[in-house]
Amino acid sequence: MYKSYSMELCGRTLTVDVGRVAAQANGAAFMHYGDTVVLSTATASEEPRDGIDFFPLSVEYEEKMYAVGKIPGGFNKREGKASEHAILTSRVIDRPMRPLFPKDYRNDVTLNNMVMSVDPDCSPEITAMLGSAIATCISDIPFDGPTASTRVGMVDGELVFNPTSAQRAVSDLELTVASTRDKVIMIEAGANEIPEAKMIEAIFAAHEINQKIIAFIDTIVADCGKPKHSYQSYDVDAELWEDMTSFIPGPEMEEAVFTDEKQVREENIRVLKERLKERYEETHPEWIPMLGEALYKYQKKTVRKMILKDHKRPDGRAITQIRPLAAEIDMIPRAHGSAMFTRGQTQICDVVTLAPLSEAQKIDGLDENETSKRYMHQYNFPAYSVGETKVSRGPGRREIGHGALAERALVPVLPSPEEFPYAIRAVSETFESNGSTSQASICASCMALMAAGVPLKAMVAGISCGLVTGDTDDDYIVLTDIQGLEDFFGDMDFKVAGTHKGITAIQMDIKIHGLTRAIIEEAIARTREARFYIMDEVMSKAIAEPRQTVGKYAPKIEMMTIDPATIGDVVGKQGKVINRIIAETGVKIDITDDGNVSICGTDADMIAKAMKTIEIITSDFEEGQVLEGTVISIKDFGAFLEFAPGKEGMVHISKMSDKRVEKVEDVLSLGQVVKVVCLGKDKMGRFSFSMKDVK
Repeated sequence: MYKSYSMELCGRTLTVDVGRVAAQANGAAFMHYGDTVVLSTATASEEPRDGIDFFPLSVEYEEKMYAVGKIPGGFNKREGKASEHAILTSRVIDRPMRPLFPKDYRNDVTLNNMVMSVDPDCSPEITAMLGSAIATCISDIPFDGPTASTRVGMVDGELVFNPTSAQRAVSDLELTVASTRDKVIMIEAGANEIPEAKMIEAIFAAHEINQKIIAFIDTIVADCGKPKHSYQSYDVDAELWEDMTSFIPGPEMEEAVFTDEKQVREENIRVLKERLKERYEETHPEWIPMLGEALYKYQKKTVRKMILKDHKRPDGRAITQIRPLAAEIDMIPRAHGSAMFTRGQTQICDVVTLAPLSEAQKIDGLDENETSKRYMHQYNFPAYSVGETKVSRGPGRREIGHGALAERALVPVLPSPEEFPYAIRAVSETFESNGSTSQASICASCMALMAAGVPLKAMVAGISCGLVTGDTDDDYIVLTDIQGLEDFFGDMDFKVAGTHKGITAIQMDIKIHGLTRAIIEEAIARTREARFYIMDEVMSKAIAEPRQTVGKYAPKIEMMTIDPATIGDVVGKQGKVINRIIAETGVKIDITDDGNVSICGTDADMIAKAMKTIEIITSDFEEGQVLEGTVISIKDFGAFLEFAPGKEGMVHISKMSDKRVEKVEDVLSLGQVVKVVCLGKDKMGRFSFSMKDVK
């Protein structure tokens, strides 16, 4: 049966249609927010997937170009693989949803969000987040929801909720907060150095709005929600667990995992697994396929107990202690900028490349306000960085997400295109990984940018905090600088990047049903203290401030402004003039419609020559101006000179020498370069030039 539900959300109407479309999905919500339309569906397989030890959740965010009245580019004229923006949105939808499914659920679940219409003032991303929550809540899929999401901006120091397109364009904050009934379950933020106190205020202001949305979702579920279906549990067999924990007592497992060397720990666990296989291969062979999951659970229980009750970390560090740090620059000699940042067994080398603004990345998506970006941050995670062997098949969702997080953290401190007219690409290569490579990427990238001569407004560092919780909200411990094991077995990965002044990016992943305000405040305070230490004690000692000039291998760029009416003169018919300047100087020239000219090259003299040529082409001659011209035509009465492509003038035979000249050929020849002075305009309004009056 078709039913429709509505509420007012941040000044616009949110409408949810249930039973109108996609009736064969387990749950479907046809979402309308203003003129934004998103179809959100939740489907689950009837049977669990065999041979896996994880919950197989897939989240899709499909951008249909008809949603903004566009035909897709490219040869096929249809949507292809997901854009980076779509992938990042899928990750944001996934993060608050995944913790609310049963941990032992093995049925495939797909949350699909198809964007069919975009109102620039009503975020399709937020609409899809709400749609996924509603579709899952009303379905028969086991889910401990609902969850709700709100976006927060800050304009002129004031918080705005689900900001309009105009507000987003001038906002100093782009924050997305997802909540359950009682707690915050996801935070994603980019910010222009927002103070910690203001960020906390924004998070919990959004949390209050989310409670109103959750109440709205509750009314929908109460009216048309389906009963949740039963499922086959894949929890560890109780008899196996009892035998394993008695055969390998707690102190022995503690000894196996209590080391700061990842390879040693993995070898210790491998030995334990072999012992268990030998024990069960005759008596309980059916248990052997379960050993991986059982040992994982045993390690997790051991690590969590050590941290929460004993305040002992696997590598022996104190709760607030950061692993050993190292930083250096200029690792790659021919690169425009490079730096390496090491934190324990996490090591990132970042390489920066500078190029003309014309090399900025073009974006073909649903956001009409963003058609290109000049700063591109990319992150690579090869298998060898974790001691594994795997064929590289290009960046996955994780790599794209980590690159975007580092990019978001550094954008607020980049100089404007007017201050630094370059497109910038930073590539973070993961050499070794054991926890929070994304935050190490931010540190390495900041140093590489400064080494490349990019005049950053401030230094940026990033760090991650973890969490282990007990049975009550007050029973928890926050860990500074988590390594991989603490991430795997802990409850939170709270990443914060920023300057001394404030926060530039946040990304929070959790595995539990939300965080209290006390935990969030402590995590933000811890990351502030840690990033100050990283910047002041480590990064600043490698490079304290940006270099004054770009490196010798980097292109040099000069900017000039011309009258837009003269752009055609510089370009010439079919590009002949500009192509000739490029051929003669070896530079690259880009001209915008408003007359801004960018000249890029590696030879400063050639850049200066190109600038001088364009200056001559675009300006009128002035009396007394001394120029150099090339003889291009000889007549009986004088010679024509070219001062720049398409810019010519004539020297009368009487102005060639103090002595009488019988024939022009006696003084000049084709191709000869001579100096002349402009005498102003003659009686017919034409400029005349003289060789003999040059002083």
